[in-house]
Formats: sequence, structure tokens, C-alpha cells
Amino acid sequence: MKHSDKDSVQVFNRDIEANKGYLYTTNASLSSDLANKRLTDAVLELVDFNNKKVLDIGCGDGTFTRDIYRFGRVSQIVGIDPALEAIETAKKNTKKNTDDNISFEVQNACELPFESKSFDIAHIRGVLHHMESPKEALKEALRVAKLTVVVEPNGYNPVLKLLERFSKYHIEHDEKSYSPALLDLWIRQLGADVRTRCYAGLVPFFCPDWMANTLKRMESVVENIPIVKSICCGVYVFTAED
Repeated sequence: MKHSDKDSVQVFNRDIEANKGYLYTTNASLSSDLANKRLTDAVLELVDFNNKKVLDIGCGDGTFTRDIYRFGRVSQIVGIDPALEAIETAKKNTKKNTDDNISFEVQNACELPFESKSFDIAHIRGVLHHMESPKEALKEALRVAKLTVVVEPNGYNPVLKLLERFSKYHIEHDEKSYSPALLDLWIRQLGADVRTRCYAGLVPFFCPDWMANTLKRMESVVENIPIVKSICCGVYVFTAED
């Protein structure tokens, strides 16, 4: 069953209420911790955030917003999300005395209230596949930022396709994945170009600890094997600009 944007917001709001944060960020399993760290590192390897003004689109509970702020050394970051509970949690978990340049707002990614090119970087992590109009969100990101970096589940990965069909979490949260070729096509159709790209991550979210540790040891090798990485890695990361 296809979920609407409103349905997706309600599902993630329930996660916040039950867990005081998202299931893959708060009280997270070893596999989720390893997977999340690799995705953050992949973004930081691809993009120079130093002293940049950043818009984090679909920031959720603010975990990755704070990671980008801290490790990317940005000058300012604004996190937006349509889920009110997520934004309230993000605000509560952000220390005002140390994170004065982080702010959070409830906003629609397809109708951003910001001026064109008012941000240096737009960061969209694991968000597009939850949207009814992902291409419209990409269009808005490209409009308001000079550079857009996107992290999405790798639609070429057969394991992800199985999880999308049979995993309770994936079904309840309407998890799906687009092929990198389709994402690249959307960028071209919007009059922009993909500048850099990579495949990253081998550890699935919510897998047993023994599996997480084993796959983590193999990760760096797999990420550097042509063709194999495009099938086995969990995410596709790319930057685009018009």
C-alpha cells in the first residue's frame, strides 16, 4: 500500500512518541550505529561543509543535523521536517548554549520559504523515497542551494528489495529505493548535473550484531570494487548543482 506524505509523517511521529527519537537513531542497535556513521562519513568525504550555510531537508529528530554541524564545521545549519514531533525533539536535544547556529523548523520540502541560492549546501539524507513528489523536493533543493547532496537507499541492491517486501519496519514505514540511474535522470530533467557520486555502506540497519561486525570488516573492500559496490552497497550518495 502506498503511503501519502501525511501518512509518513504520522508513522514517524509515532516513532518519536514511543522511542523519544527515531528507531534507527535513539537507543539504536549496533548495526544502526555503524550504518549511520558510515553514511555521515560518506557525505563528509564527498562535500566540504567547512564554514558553509546548510539546509538539512527532512532532518527528522536532528541527529544527523547535529553530526553535520559538529563534524562538518558549518557556520550555520537549518533543519526542516514536516513532522512536528520530530522538530520538537530536535529542538529539545540541541544544546542552545553550544549549538547557537543550529535551528529547526516545520516546513514542506516541496514549498521551501527561502530565497534562491540562500544556502551553500542542501543536505537530503534518506528522505526522497518517503515523499509523494521526490522530484519536486529535488527541484526546490537545487533552487535554494548552490550545491545539493543526496543520500538514498541503493535501488540496485537486491537485499534492500527483499527487505522492502518482507521487513515489518520497511513495510510500516513505506521504505523503498530508487535506482541511481533514475535519480540521475531526475537531476538532468531539472536542468542540473550530478557532480560527484559514490556507493557506500555494507551494514544493514537492524541486523544482528554478529552480522554487523562481519560486514563492517568487509565494507571498505567492497566499496572499492567496481560493479560489486553498485550492487552490494546500501546507499547511493551524490552531489548536484545547476
